[in-house]
Amino acid sequence: MLEKVLQNLRIASLNAMQQSTLDAPAERDLLLLSPTGSGKTLAFLLPVLERLRAGQKGVQALVLVPSRELALQIEQVFRQMGTGHKVNCCYGGHAVKTELHNLSEPPALLIGTPGRVAFHVRKRTFDATTIETLVLDEFDKSLELGFQTDMAFIVRELTRLQKRILTSATNLAELPDFTGLRNPTMINYLTDAPSRPDLRLKAVRAESTEKIEVLFSLLCKIGTQATLVFCNHRDAVERISELLRYHGLEHGIFHGGLEQPDRERALMKFRNGSHRLLITTDLASRGLDIPEIENVVHYQLPTSQEAFVHRNGRTARMHASGTAYLILTTDEEVPTYLPEVPELEVLPDEDILPPATDWDTLYLSAGKKDKVNKVDIVGLLLQKGGLQKDELGLIEVQDNASFAAVRRSRIEEVLRRVKNEKIKGQRIKIDLAR
Repeated sequence: MLEKVLQNLRIASLNAMQQSTLDAPAERDLLLLSPTGSGKTLAFLLPVLERLRAGQKGVQALVLVPSRELALQIEQVFRQMGTGHKVNCCYGGHAVKTELHNLSEPPALLIGTPGRVAFHVRKRTFDATTIETLVLDEFDKSLELGFQTDMAFIVRELTRLQKRILTSATNLAELPDFTGLRNPTMINYLTDAPSRPDLRLKAVRAESTEKIEVLFSLLCKIGTQATLVFCNHRDAVERISELLRYHGLEHGIFHGGLEQPDRERALMKFRNGSHRLLITTDLASRGLDIPEIENVVHYQLPTSQEAFVHRNGRTARMHASGTAYLILTTDEEVPTYLPEVPELEVLPDEDILPPATDWDTLYLSAGKKDKVNKVDIVGLLLQKGGLQKDELGLIEVQDNASFAAVRRSRIEEVLRRVKNEKIKGQRIKIDLAR
Protein backbone atom coordinates (compact mmCIF):
# COMPACT_ATOMS: atom_id res chain seq x y z
CA MET A 1 0.00 0.00 0.00
CA LEU A 2 2.83 2.44 0.84
CA GLU A 3 4.36 2.09 -2.60
CA LYS A 4 0.98 2.81 -4.20
CA VAL A 5 0.43 5.86 -1.99
CA LEU A 6 3.83 7.32 -2.83
CA GLN A 7 3.19 6.70 -6.53
CA ASN A 8 -0.18 8.45 -6.33
CA LEU A 9 1.40 11.40 -4.51
CA ARG A 10 4.33 11.43 -6.96
CA ILE A 11 6.80 11.13 -4.09
CA ALA A 12 9.96 9.09 -4.57
CA SER A 13 10.43 8.26 -0.89
CA LEU A 14 9.46 9.33 2.62
CA ASN A 15 11.56 11.87 4.47
CA ALA A 16 13.16 10.91 7.79
CA MET A 17 10.39 12.40 9.90
CA GLN A 18 7.66 10.59 7.95
CA GLN A 19 9.52 7.29 8.18
CA SER A 20 9.88 7.80 11.93
CA THR A 21 6.12 7.96 12.42
CA LEU A 22 5.70 4.70 10.51
CA ASP A 23 8.42 3.01 12.56
CA ALA A 24 6.98 4.16 15.90
CA PRO A 25 5.30 1.45 18.04
CA ALA A 26 1.75 1.07 16.72
CA GLU A 27 0.28 0.46 20.16
CA ARG A 28 1.56 3.72 21.70
CA ASP A 29 0.29 7.28 21.35
CA LEU A 30 2.39 9.62 19.22
CA LEU A 31 3.57 13.19 19.83
CA LEU A 32 4.96 14.71 16.63
CA LEU A 33 6.85 18.00 16.91
CA SER A 34 7.60 19.30 13.46
CA PRO A 35 8.14 22.68 11.78
CA THR A 36 5.89 24.13 9.11
CA GLY A 37 6.53 22.70 5.66
CA SER A 38 8.11 19.45 6.83
CA GLY A 39 5.49 17.05 5.45
CA LYS A 40 3.71 16.25 8.70
CA THR A 41 0.30 15.75 7.03
CA LEU A 42 1.53 12.61 5.30
CA ALA A 43 3.49 11.71 8.44
CA PHE A 44 0.32 11.30 10.52
CA LEU A 45 -1.94 10.08 7.71
CA LEU A 46 0.24 7.01 7.10
CA PRO A 47 -0.16 5.54 10.62
CA VAL A 48 -3.84 6.48 10.48
CA LEU A 49 -4.17 4.60 7.20
CA GLU A 50 -2.55 1.50 8.72
CA ARG A 51 -5.37 1.38 11.28
CA LEU A 52 -8.28 1.78 8.85
CA ARG A 53 -10.11 -1.45 8.01
CA ALA A 54 -12.02 -1.97 4.79
CA GLY A 55 -15.69 -2.82 5.22
CA GLN A 56 -15.91 -1.55 8.79
CA LYS A 57 -18.93 0.67 9.34
CA GLY A 58 -18.80 4.07 10.99
CA VAL A 59 -16.13 6.72 11.39
CA GLN A 60 -12.87 4.99 12.31
CA ALA A 61 -10.53 7.99 12.58
CA LEU A 62 -11.01 11.68 13.40
CA VAL A 63 -8.60 14.54 12.64
CA LEU A 64 -9.24 17.83 14.49
CA VAL A 65 -7.64 20.96 13.00
CA PRO A 66 -7.74 24.68 13.87
CA SER A 67 -8.83 25.99 10.45
CA ARG A 68 -11.12 25.22 7.54
CA GLU A 69 -8.28 25.56 5.07
CA LEU A 70 -6.17 22.98 6.87
CA ALA A 71 -9.11 20.56 6.94
CA LEU A 72 -9.51 20.90 3.18
CA GLN A 73 -5.77 20.45 2.65
CA ILE A 74 -5.68 17.19 4.62
CA GLU A 75 -8.77 15.92 2.81
CA GLN A 76 -7.11 16.66 -0.53
CA VAL A 77 -3.91 14.83 0.45
CA PHE A 78 -5.86 11.79 1.64
CA ARG A 79 -7.87 11.66 -1.57
CA GLN A 80 -4.65 11.88 -3.61
CA MET A 81 -3.27 8.93 -1.65
CA GLY A 82 -5.85 6.74 -3.39
CA THR A 83 -6.60 4.51 -0.39
CA GLY A 84 -10.14 3.48 -1.32
CA HIS A 85 -11.43 4.74 2.03
CA LYS A 86 -14.10 7.44 2.17
CA VAL A 87 -13.07 10.81 3.63
CA ASN A 88 -15.14 13.91 4.41
CA CYS A 89 -14.68 17.37 5.94
CA CYS A 90 -16.82 19.40 8.28
CA TYR A 91 -16.12 22.99 9.29
CA GLY A 92 -17.80 26.30 9.97
CA GLY A 93 -19.00 28.00 6.81
CA HIS A 94 -19.66 24.66 5.11
CA ALA A 95 -23.29 23.80 4.40
CA VAL A 96 -24.66 21.69 7.28
CA LYS A 97 -27.03 20.02 4.81
CA THR A 98 -24.06 18.79 2.77
CA GLU A 99 -22.33 17.50 5.89
CA LEU A 100 -25.47 15.68 7.07
CA HIS A 101 -25.68 14.00 3.66
CA ASN A 102 -22.02 12.96 3.86
CA LEU A 103 -22.41 11.61 7.39
CA SER A 104 -25.51 9.59 6.48
CA GLU A 105 -22.96 7.14 5.06
CA PRO A 106 -20.11 7.79 7.50
CA PRO A 107 -16.58 8.13 6.12
CA ALA A 108 -13.73 6.04 7.44
CA LEU A 109 -11.84 9.29 8.03
CA LEU A 110 -13.51 12.49 9.23
CA ILE A 111 -11.59 15.77 9.29
CA GLY A 112 -12.98 18.89 10.91
CA THR A 113 -12.66 21.96 13.07
CA PRO A 114 -13.47 21.53 16.79
CA GLY A 115 -16.57 23.72 16.77
CA ARG A 116 -18.29 21.98 13.86
CA VAL A 117 -17.29 18.48 14.96
CA ALA A 118 -18.63 19.22 18.45
CA PHE A 119 -21.90 20.33 16.82
CA HIS A 120 -22.26 16.99 15.03
CA VAL A 121 -21.31 15.01 18.14
CA ARG A 122 -23.99 16.81 20.16
CA LYS A 123 -26.59 16.28 17.43
CA ARG A 124 -25.60 12.59 17.14
CA THR A 125 -25.34 12.90 13.36
CA PHE A 126 -22.71 10.18 13.51
CA ASP A 127 -21.69 7.61 16.11
CA ALA A 128 -18.61 8.92 17.93
CA THR A 129 -18.09 5.61 19.72
CA THR A 130 -16.83 3.90 16.55
CA ILE A 131 -13.77 6.19 16.41
CA GLU A 132 -10.57 4.37 17.42
CA THR A 133 -7.93 6.86 16.21
CA LEU A 134 -7.74 10.59 17.01
CA VAL A 135 -5.35 13.14 15.52
CA LEU A 136 -5.03 16.60 17.07
CA ASP A 137 -3.22 18.45 14.28
CA GLU A 138 -1.63 21.89 14.82
CA PHE A 139 -2.61 21.43 18.46
CA ASP A 140 -0.65 24.48 19.61
CA LYS A 141 -2.60 26.64 17.16
CA SER A 142 -5.91 25.14 18.34
CA LEU A 143 -5.03 26.08 21.92
CA GLU A 144 -4.03 29.57 20.81
CA LEU A 145 -7.42 30.02 19.10
CA GLY A 146 -9.34 28.91 22.20
CA PHE A 147 -10.68 25.53 21.09
CA GLN A 148 -9.90 23.80 24.41
CA THR A 149 -13.55 23.42 25.49
CA ASP A 150 -14.75 21.91 22.21
CA MET A 151 -11.75 19.59 21.95
CA ALA A 152 -12.16 18.41 25.54
CA PHE A 153 -15.86 17.69 24.95
CA ILE A 154 -15.13 15.72 21.78
CA VAL A 155 -12.38 13.63 23.39
CA ARG A 156 -14.71 12.73 26.29
CA GLU A 157 -17.24 11.38 23.80
CA LEU A 158 -14.70 9.13 22.05
CA THR A 159 -15.08 6.25 24.47
CA ARG A 160 -13.34 3.60 22.33
CA LEU A 161 -10.15 5.45 21.44
CA GLN A 162 -7.15 3.19 21.03
CA LYS A 163 -4.59 5.59 19.58
CA ARG A 164 -3.96 9.32 19.86
CA ILE A 165 -1.64 11.36 17.63
CA LEU A 166 -0.85 14.98 18.47
CA THR A 167 1.15 17.31 16.23
CA SER A 168 2.58 20.72 17.07
CA ALA A 169 4.90 23.25 15.47
CA THR A 170 6.09 24.39 18.92
CA ASN A 171 7.36 22.41 21.89
CA LEU A 172 4.59 22.59 24.49
CA ALA A 173 5.63 22.83 28.13
CA GLU A 174 2.91 20.35 29.10
CA LEU A 175 -0.06 18.68 27.48
CA PRO A 176 -3.58 19.36 28.82
CA ASP A 177 -5.10 16.38 30.62
CA PHE A 178 -8.03 16.19 28.22
CA THR A 179 -5.78 14.97 25.38
CA GLY A 180 -5.41 11.66 27.18
CA LEU A 181 -1.86 11.12 25.90
CA ARG A 182 -0.01 8.86 28.30
CA ASN A 183 3.70 8.22 27.85
CA PRO A 184 3.57 8.92 24.08
CA THR A 185 6.35 8.20 21.63
CA MET A 186 7.89 11.61 20.91
CA ILE A 187 9.25 12.42 17.47
CA ASN A 188 10.92 15.83 17.62
CA TYR A 189 12.14 17.47 14.43
CA LEU A 190 11.94 21.05 15.66
CA THR A 191 15.64 21.40 16.35
CA ASP A 192 17.15 19.25 13.62
CA ALA A 193 19.68 21.27 11.65
CA PRO A 194 18.69 19.83 8.24
CA SER A 195 15.20 21.35 8.56
CA ARG A 196 16.40 24.86 9.33
CA PRO A 197 15.53 27.12 6.43
CA ASP A 198 18.04 28.94 4.27
CA LEU A 199 16.46 32.34 4.87
CA ARG A 200 17.93 35.73 3.98
CA LEU A 201 16.76 38.73 5.99
CA LYS A 202 16.48 42.15 4.36
CA ALA A 203 15.10 45.46 5.59
CA VAL A 204 13.57 48.38 3.68
CA ARG A 205 13.31 51.78 5.37
CA ALA A 206 10.33 54.08 4.79
CA GLU A 207 8.81 57.25 6.13
CA SER A 208 5.58 56.48 8.02
CA THR A 209 3.49 58.32 5.42
CA GLU A 210 5.16 56.48 2.53
CA LYS A 211 5.17 52.90 3.82
CA ILE A 212 2.50 51.61 1.45
CA GLU A 213 4.21 53.19 -1.57
CA VAL A 214 7.52 51.63 -0.49
CA LEU A 215 5.76 48.27 -0.39
CA PHE A 216 4.58 48.76 -3.97
CA SER A 217 8.13 49.61 -5.07
CA LEU A 218 9.47 46.52 -3.33
CA LEU A 219 6.86 44.29 -4.99
CA CYS A 220 7.82 45.75 -8.38
CA LYS A 221 11.47 44.94 -7.67
CA ILE A 222 10.63 41.39 -6.54
CA GLY A 223 8.82 41.05 -9.85
CA THR A 224 7.61 37.60 -10.90
CA GLN A 225 8.51 35.62 -7.76
CA ALA A 226 5.79 34.15 -5.53
CA THR A 227 5.34 36.47 -2.53
CA LEU A 228 3.30 36.65 0.66
CA VAL A 229 2.74 40.05 2.29
CA PHE A 230 1.83 39.83 5.99
CA CYS A 231 -0.14 42.48 7.89
CA ASN A 232 -1.27 42.51 11.50
CA HIS A 233 -4.81 43.69 10.71
CA ARG A 234 -7.33 43.03 7.97
CA ASP A 235 -7.90 46.76 7.31
CA ALA A 236 -4.22 47.02 6.28
CA VAL A 237 -4.78 44.13 3.86
CA GLU A 238 -7.70 45.99 2.31
CA ARG A 239 -5.75 49.28 2.05
CA ILE A 240 -2.86 47.57 0.29
CA SER A 241 -5.23 45.76 -2.04
CA GLU A 242 -6.88 49.02 -3.02
CA LEU A 243 -3.51 50.56 -3.89
CA LEU A 244 -2.40 47.51 -5.90
CA ARG A 245 -5.66 47.47 -7.85
CA TYR A 246 -5.13 51.16 -8.66
CA HIS A 247 -1.68 50.36 -10.06
CA GLY A 248 -2.92 47.28 -11.94
CA LEU A 249 -0.88 44.75 -9.96
CA GLU A 250 -2.78 41.46 -9.81
CA HIS A 251 -3.04 39.85 -6.39
CA GLY A 252 -5.26 38.00 -3.97
CA ILE A 253 -6.24 38.81 -0.39
CA PHE A 254 -6.82 36.49 2.56
CA HIS A 255 -8.12 37.33 6.04
CA GLY A 256 -10.75 36.24 8.54
CA GLY A 257 -13.28 38.85 7.46
CA LEU A 258 -13.78 37.26 4.05
CA GLU A 259 -16.51 34.74 3.28
CA GLN A 260 -15.19 31.18 3.17
CA PRO A 261 -15.65 30.74 -0.63
CA ASP A 262 -13.66 33.95 -1.22
CA ARG A 263 -10.86 32.73 1.04
CA GLU A 264 -10.74 29.35 -0.68
CA ARG A 265 -10.70 31.00 -4.11
CA ALA A 266 -7.84 33.32 -3.15
CA LEU A 267 -5.72 30.37 -2.01
CA MET A 268 -6.66 28.35 -5.08
CA LYS A 269 -5.56 31.12 -7.46
CA PHE A 270 -2.31 31.47 -5.54
CA ARG A 271 -1.68 27.72 -5.73
CA ASN A 272 -2.36 27.45 -9.45
CA GLY A 273 -0.25 30.46 -10.44
CA SER A 274 -3.04 32.83 -11.47
CA HIS A 275 -1.78 35.12 -8.71
CA ARG A 276 1.83 35.27 -7.58
CA LEU A 277 1.05 37.76 -4.82
CA LEU A 278 -1.13 37.21 -1.72
CA ILE A 279 -1.80 39.94 0.88
CA THR A 280 -2.79 38.36 4.17
CA THR A 281 -3.01 38.46 7.94
CA ASP A 282 -1.35 35.84 10.16
CA LEU A 283 -4.25 33.56 9.24
CA ALA A 284 -2.04 32.34 6.37
CA SER A 285 1.07 31.80 8.47
CA ARG A 286 0.32 28.20 9.38
CA GLY A 287 -1.41 25.07 8.16
CA LEU A 288 -2.37 26.16 4.64
CA ASP A 289 -1.89 24.27 1.40
CA ILE A 290 0.11 26.87 -0.48
CA PRO A 291 3.11 26.35 -2.74
CA GLU A 292 6.74 27.06 -2.12
CA ILE A 293 7.01 30.81 -1.51
CA GLU A 294 10.16 32.62 -2.55
CA ASN A 295 9.54 35.80 -0.54
CA VAL A 296 7.76 36.88 2.62
CA VAL A 297 7.22 40.59 3.22
CA HIS A 298 6.45 41.82 6.74
CA TYR A 299 4.53 45.00 5.98
CA GLN A 300 3.82 45.24 9.69
CA LEU A 301 6.09 43.61 12.23
CA PRO A 302 4.65 40.56 13.97
CA THR A 303 4.02 40.84 17.68
CA SER A 304 6.34 38.02 18.73
CA GLN A 305 9.29 35.92 17.67
CA GLU A 306 7.00 32.89 17.35
CA ALA A 307 4.73 34.73 14.91
CA PHE A 308 7.79 35.85 12.94
CA VAL A 309 9.03 32.25 12.68
CA HIS A 310 5.65 30.95 11.53
CA ARG A 311 5.26 33.66 8.90
CA ASN A 312 8.69 32.85 7.53
CA GLY A 313 7.81 29.17 7.62
CA ARG A 314 5.86 29.75 4.41
CA THR A 315 9.16 30.31 2.58
CA ALA A 316 12.52 28.48 2.68
CA ARG A 317 10.58 25.31 3.54
CA MET A 318 12.73 22.29 4.35
CA HIS A 319 15.82 22.52 2.12
CA ALA A 320 14.65 25.42 -0.07
CA SER A 321 15.82 29.01 0.23
CA GLY A 322 13.93 32.26 0.45
CA THR A 323 13.99 35.91 1.50
CA ALA A 324 12.11 37.69 4.29
CA TYR A 325 11.75 41.47 3.95
CA LEU A 326 10.91 43.82 6.81
CA ILE A 327 9.46 47.21 5.96
CA LEU A 328 10.51 49.47 8.82
CA THR A 329 9.61 53.10 9.32
CA THR A 330 12.48 55.42 10.19
CA ASP A 331 11.47 55.40 13.87
CA GLU A 332 11.10 51.59 14.13
CA GLU A 333 13.90 49.57 15.68
CA VAL A 334 15.06 46.26 14.26
CA PRO A 335 13.38 43.60 16.45
CA THR A 336 15.70 42.07 19.04
CA TYR A 337 14.37 38.57 18.29
CA LEU A 338 15.90 38.52 14.81
CA PRO A 339 18.64 35.88 14.47
CA GLU A 340 20.81 38.38 12.61
CA VAL A 341 20.86 42.00 11.53
CA PRO A 342 19.05 42.26 8.17
CA GLU A 343 20.89 43.75 5.23
CA LEU A 344 19.48 46.97 3.81
CA GLU A 345 17.57 46.61 0.54
CA VAL A 346 17.88 49.54 -1.87
CA LEU A 347 14.91 50.14 -4.16
CA PRO A 348 15.21 51.42 -7.75
CA ASP A 349 14.26 54.98 -8.63
CA GLU A 350 11.59 53.85 -11.09
CA ASP A 351 8.85 51.29 -10.49
CA ILE A 352 8.36 48.82 -13.35
CA LEU A 353 5.12 46.85 -13.07
CA PRO A 354 5.71 43.08 -13.32
CA PRO A 355 4.02 41.30 -16.25
CA ALA A 356 0.81 39.33 -15.73
CA THR A 357 1.12 35.70 -14.72
CA ASP A 358 1.09 32.99 -17.38
CA TRP A 359 -2.11 31.47 -15.95
CA ASP A 360 -5.72 32.41 -15.38
CA THR A 361 -8.52 30.39 -13.80
CA LEU A 362 -11.73 28.96 -15.25
CA TYR A 363 -14.81 28.45 -13.09
CA LEU A 364 -17.13 25.50 -13.79
CA SER A 365 -20.47 25.33 -11.98
CA ALA A 366 -20.31 21.59 -11.20
CA GLY A 367 -18.35 19.59 -8.65
CA LYS A 368 -18.23 16.43 -6.57
CA LYS A 369 -21.95 16.53 -5.79
CA ASP A 370 -22.61 16.46 -9.54
CA LYS A 371 -20.32 13.40 -9.93
CA VAL A 372 -17.80 15.54 -11.84
CA ASN A 373 -14.11 14.68 -11.44
CA LYS A 374 -10.77 15.88 -12.79
CA VAL A 375 -10.81 13.40 -15.67
CA ASP A 376 -14.10 14.89 -16.91
CA ILE A 377 -12.65 18.41 -16.85
CA VAL A 378 -9.41 17.39 -18.56
CA GLY A 379 -11.43 15.70 -21.31
CA LEU A 380 -13.61 18.75 -21.83
CA LEU A 381 -10.78 21.28 -21.97
CA LEU A 382 -8.41 19.19 -24.10
CA GLN A 383 -10.90 17.65 -26.51
CA LYS A 384 -13.53 20.38 -26.79
CA GLY A 385 -11.47 23.36 -25.67
CA GLY A 386 -8.55 22.53 -27.94
CA LEU A 387 -5.88 22.84 -25.25
CA GLN A 388 -2.58 21.02 -25.23
CA LYS A 389 -1.55 19.26 -22.01
CA ASP A 390 1.02 21.93 -21.15
CA GLU A 391 -1.67 24.62 -21.48
CA LEU A 392 -3.78 23.13 -18.68
CA GLY A 393 -2.61 23.56 -15.10
CA LEU A 394 -3.91 22.70 -11.65
CA ILE A 395 -7.52 21.49 -11.43
CA GLU A 396 -9.46 21.60 -8.16
CA VAL A 397 -12.88 19.97 -7.77
CA GLN A 398 -14.96 21.21 -4.84
CA ASP A 399 -18.42 20.15 -3.65
CA ASN A 400 -20.45 22.34 -6.01
CA ALA A 401 -17.88 23.93 -8.33
CA SER A 402 -14.57 23.25 -10.05
CA PHE A 403 -11.63 25.41 -11.09
CA ALA A 404 -8.97 24.88 -13.74
CA ALA A 405 -5.83 26.87 -14.46
CA VAL A 406 -5.44 27.62 -18.18
CA ARG A 407 -2.70 29.45 -20.03
CA ARG A 408 -3.73 33.10 -20.09
CA SER A 409 -3.00 33.37 -23.81
CA ARG A 410 -5.56 30.64 -24.58
CA ILE A 411 -8.32 31.25 -22.08
CA GLU A 412 -10.58 33.49 -24.22
CA GLU A 413 -10.47 30.98 -27.06
CA VAL A 414 -11.24 28.12 -24.70
CA LEU A 415 -14.25 29.98 -23.30
CA ARG A 416 -15.64 30.42 -26.82
CA ARG A 417 -15.13 26.76 -27.71
CA VAL A 418 -16.72 25.25 -24.57
CA LYS A 419 -19.52 27.80 -24.18
CA ASN A 420 -22.32 25.36 -25.03
CA GLU A 421 -20.67 22.08 -24.02
CA LYS A 422 -21.87 19.67 -21.32
CA ILE A 423 -20.24 17.58 -18.61
CA LYS A 424 -21.86 14.28 -17.60
CA GLY A 425 -24.81 15.17 -19.83
CA GLN A 426 -25.59 18.43 -18.04
CA ARG A 427 -25.06 21.95 -19.25
CA ILE A 428 -23.01 24.02 -16.83
CA LYS A 429 -21.77 27.57 -16.56
CA ILE A 430 -18.13 28.06 -17.53
CA ASP A 431 -16.54 31.48 -17.05
CA LEU A 432 -13.49 33.27 -15.70
CA ALA A 433 -13.14 32.82 -11.95
CA ARG A 434 -13.56 36.21 -10.28
